[in-house]
Amino acid sequence: MGNGTEQVKNELLTNELFQPDRTIIVTGGAGFIGSNFILYMLETYPDYRVICVDKLTYAGNLSNLAAVMDRQNLRFVKADICDRGAVYQVFEEEHPDIVVNFAAESHVDRSIEAPSVFLETNITGTAVLMDACCKYGIRRFHQVSTDEVYGDLPLDRPDLLFDEETPLRTSSPYSASKASADLLVQAYCRTYGLQTTISRCSNNYGPFQFPEKFIPRMILNALEDKPLPVYGKGINVRDWLYVTDHCRAIDLIIHRGKDGEVYNVGGHNEMKNIDLVRFICRELGKPESLITFVEDRKGHDLRYAIDPSKIYAELGWKPEIGFEEGIRKTIRWYCENRDWRFTNI
Repeated sequence: MGNGTEQVKNELLTNELFQPDRTIIVTGGAGFIGSNFILYMLETYPDYRVICVDKLTYAGNLSNLAAVMDRQNLRFVKADICDRGAVYQVFEEEHPDIVVNFAAESHVDRSIEAPSVFLETNITGTAVLMDACCKYGIRRFHQVSTDEVYGDLPLDRPDLLFDEETPLRTSSPYSASKASADLLVQAYCRTYGLQTTISRCSNNYGPFQFPEKFIPRMILNALEDKPLPVYGKGINVRDWLYVTDHCRAIDLIIHRGKDGEVYNVGGHNEMKNIDLVRFICRELGKPESLITFVEDRKGHDLRYAIDPSKIYAELGWKPEIGFEEGIRKTIRWYCENRDWRFTNI
């Protein structure tokens, strides 16, 4: 562990927010990243009380939290973040110190087919949560965003990266809804004095990711010798980060991040989609003949690449799990939990 990380840990011990017996609301906590975050927080801060609020849409899965559902310091509330009455009731009952908002409609293809659902959840829902934070005096509201709000980068300019000052330039209804929510968070910080932070992360992967997403879909299809559909020629590039590293970043941001700031979180693991699928085929001993190129997605972003130097310098965060280690762990998890996807609600 480097000196910078040691300093961060020491500072956390004296930070006002970093105290035992804190209550944290995690919205979207039954989803992929949200459930991994709850598991991480309960292990890292056993004295914290965690309230999981989730609507349990198609991507919400309580089995993700099966290992901790009997914990006395975990409470699950089935609620829609757009339901102001339900949200206010949870805040009145729990008096949280911190709110972390993972709740979102997040699948680009679905946003192209039905954008209104994304606008409602991702924008209106975020506003309802912040209204509750203002009303009940919450210490920190953290918005979990995405690197997709920056649009894309050219394939022939590997020197270009997204930093926190990169203009927002969205490509899909999904990314537009997330960018709108980010702007609303910044407005609440300035207008109402709400203590807010935003994180924009590169593509996550790991256990509990819904099977419609790229990596689990490729793994599960390959296991069953089904076609592996790849958009266009598979040359689109994504920056991949193992989900636990993302959880560690959010932990540092909510405890030490500066009010009103945005933090980019990236893994420096850029890879073409086609190369990733080929890697999965090799790991599973499956033929590349399963790969099937399909019509490209509308408005498909070419390349995402995050510059995480700000969070490196200010909070001492760096990813700990390399891509090959992380993808092998992910493949192994899906191989060992092949029935998991049938338990989604």
